[in-house]
Amino acid sequence: MITLRQLRYLSALAKHGHFGRAAEACAVTQPALSMQIRDLERTLGVAVVERRPGDAMLTDVGREIARRGEDVLSASRDLVDFARHRSGLLTGRLMLGVIPSLAPYLLPRILPALQTRFPELRLDLRETQTRQLVEEIKNGALDAAMLALPLGEPDIDTIALFEDLFLLAVPSSDPRRETTRIAAGDIDQSRLILLEDGHCLRDQALAFCATAARGRTASAGGTAFGASSLTTVIQMVANGYGVTLIPQIAADVERRDDRVKFLRLENPQPGRSIGLAFRRTSPRKADFAALGEVVKEMMGVSPVNTANRKRG
Repeated sequence: MITLRQLRYLSALAKHGHFGRAAEACAVTQPALSMQIRDLERTLGVAVVERRPGDAMLTDVGREIARRGEDVLSASRDLVDFARHRSGLLTGRLMLGVIPSLAPYLLPRILPALQTRFPELRLDLRETQTRQLVEEIKNGALDAAMLALPLGEPDIDTIALFEDLFLLAVPSSDPRRETTRIAAGDIDQSRLILLEDGHCLRDQALAFCATAARGRTASAGGTAFGASSLTTVIQMVANGYGVTLIPQIAADVERRDDRVKFLRLENPQPGRSIGLAFRRTSPRKADFAALGEVVKEMMGVSPVNTANRKRG
């Protein structure tokens, strides 16, 4: 009989490609992990791992078993969650992911309220890019994540939380007044500073600026700069290296630097929809709805805009 332990070990081996690193991730010895993998192979009657000096690569059959095993592991975690969280809303451990362009600006607003209202909640936070958050929701490493919508993932449900408009951050020496409305075509794309590849905010900024390129030759757009945080980008703007698009939630914090000012964009103003994403099969949807209500309240969202939104 296949065990959940064997599937967990196979999942770790698929992720790390090395028996030693997989064993370390599972907090077991390498011989113990190797023995469980061999037992799995004997039970199934197939080789799931191609053993090579220094690494381990899953066979084609092994990759398919690992993929299907992730569904089993996810279902087992959901079953445990269902049993553990019947006593009340937002109790016990909740593993929450947040994108980097949101975490430092939203978390200080919501964490005090969560601690006060749900004292039995243990919140484990993970800050990384959207692609990784989605993958970790799917494999059960995360319960939910706050990120930009839509996702277009059929196995993930979402709750819309609030709209976050974009502003144009420019050096304070820029002659344009803060009351000026900026059109996409007025942004010098050769001076546009963007986050590094992989950040959804970078893609959203490029998509907005692309509207100005319709009907004319588009510039390459975007200063080559490997920043992973908006705070770093704002420092580049403050020192005159260029301009950037920044979400309203971040601008509210970054206004403290008087070397930068923020200009509003022409209607319809561009922005992003922030939402909470979670596995469609998760039994903790009541928890996610409660978490979403706290976020909306802290962000001053009117109840008329609090309808759930499903994607996929």
